[in-house]
Amino acid sequence: MTNIEKHSPGSFCWFELGTTDQDAAKNFYGGLFGWSYQDFPMGPSGVYTICQLNGRDVGAMYKLNPQQQQMGVPPHWMPYIAVTSADDSAAKIQRLGGKTYMAPFDVMDKGRMTVAQDPAGAMFSIWQPKSSHGTTVTGVSGTACWADLSTPDADAAKKFYSGLFGWKFSEDTDDDPPSGYIHIQNGEEFIGGVPPAAHRNPHVPPHWMIYFEVADFDGATAKAKQLGGKFLMGPMHMENVGHIAVISDPQGAVSALFKSTRKT
Repeated sequence: MTNIEKHSPGSFCWFELGTTDQDAAKNFYGGLFGWSYQDFPMGPSGVYTICQLNGRDVGAMYKLNPQQQQMGVPPHWMPYIAVTSADDSAAKIQRLGGKTYMAPFDVMDKGRMTVAQDPAGAMFSIWQPKSSHGTTVTGVSGTACWADLSTPDADAAKKFYSGLFGWKFSEDTDDDPPSGYIHIQNGEEFIGGVPPAAHRNPHVPPHWMIYFEVADFDGATAKAKQLGGKFLMGPMHMENVGHIAVISDPQGAVSALFKSTRKT
């Protein structure tokens, strides 16, 4: 377990679940990961729930409002990426062919953010920290550890995200023949990847998928099933990588369970 005091610009710093049933989501993820919760009033009718492990923040959840649900926004996990200036990054997103859904705005004294979309349509948020830097723990079961970008155009994604965050992209060379998987590196840290476009479901919109680390993979997959989760892929073992299962929670938000088998 590693406590986090600050996130480097370009790193995934927060993970937020928008759901149609907040209480049910609490039961699912609390049962699966052992999360505890702190609720904070959010507007006239909603609450913002901070998800925690041993008093350290791992993410958040909220209920999609009626307007979002009427617009067809599905339950989803949203990754936040740390930036030094939300305003400068928002302008850069548009110059690089992406979209922002609103002007950057302050979240009380916590930080400044906006919601964005890359040129292919994958959604993400940017976060300029003030009093809150984001997650405060990593490297333990129940924390986010990776993110995959499902996109039909890896070259366009490379151009956009390298221009926006300075990310480096490199093809996986561990497999023979090569798998086509592309690793994403922020500074010296590997933070995610881009699976081959040929393997993606063309009927699913481009998106980011968050991976959560689990210490007991068999126990976690059994618990997810018991709690009403659905398996969209796996459980399976990938040589030189680890155990992976892509799951949908009972409301439909998709994420992955992961246990590494790489030797360190």
